[in-house]
Amino acid sequence: MNKHLLSVINKRINQAKPLYLVICMMASAFLSKPVLGQELYVFSEPASNMPAKALSLKYAGKFLEGYHSGKTEQRQAFAAQLGINKKWMLRASTTISDMYSYPVTRWESVNVYAKYRFLSKDEVHKHFRAAAFMEAAYSRNDLYYDELSLEGDQSGVQAGLVFTQLLHKLALSSTLSITEVIHEQRRNDDSPQGLYPYASFNYSLSAGYLLLPRKYVSYKQTNFNIYLELLGSNTLVKSLHFVDLAPAFQLIFNSNTKLNAGYRFQLSGNMHRMATESFLISLETTFLNVLKPHKK
Repeated sequence: MNKHLLSVINKRINQAKPLYLVICMMASAFLSKPVLGQELYVFSEPASNMPAKALSLKYAGKFLEGYHSGKTEQRQAFAAQLGINKKWMLRASTTISDMYSYPVTRWESVNVYAKYRFLSKDEVHKHFRAAAFMEAAYSRNDLYYDELSLEGDQSGVQAGLVFTQLLHKLALSSTLSITEVIHEQRRNDDSPQGLYPYASFNYSLSAGYLLLPRKYVSYKQTNFNIYLELLGSNTLVKSLHFVDLAPAFQLIFNSNTKLNAGYRFQLSGNMHRMATESFLISLETTFLNVLKPHKK
């Protein structure tokens, strides 16, 4: 890691709120210990699926300072996720936002996602799992930025692989994927930036640690998890890239309701992006055994 990148990391961490600085310090202290792990990541998906025959409902809010408006802009996402069985899960989501229409908030996009877990090696207090996923999105937004995202920004498809290793209280995960934008503007040489990139290679490396409770005595105990995720992307048409770091924390209530909060910031990059810093907060509740077989 060169001196410039180190200086960027130090600058961004110093700018972060004290809470996130504490999270990073705690992560560095605990992730080195070989100590039931958590893999319910805040900014990425694990290879593990949600429980079979279960349904989850999720709200997520993303907040950032818009590149063009200079104001706080937001995106609200609403998702329903279904565990078909131990290998398959499905998700459908929609977003409303003012990021491309500030100050007007409007309906923005719809997204569908499917994941298939094709490998699982389970042992006591540890496992290794691998999965393949695919998603497709429709967005009403025009192309204005180099960063490719199906979170509401653009219409397109994405496919990839995810690998997750659980080691007692520590969970490590990595994702590799390709995204392609499907939009009539993608080859428009008369656009403000010339040819927009329309395909990217994306990657992530995520770590999660179960900090509390120290000892389980009931499923009703509140869990406190900390996370640190490295998120990056390289376009396949232009020599453009970014690398982000995202510390986060998570509270789980009654083993079925999850509250997340995270801060994402850029370490390095040369893309024209909507923002290089953002905050995320989300709330998700899971309902077990929704897909019960009908009794004859």
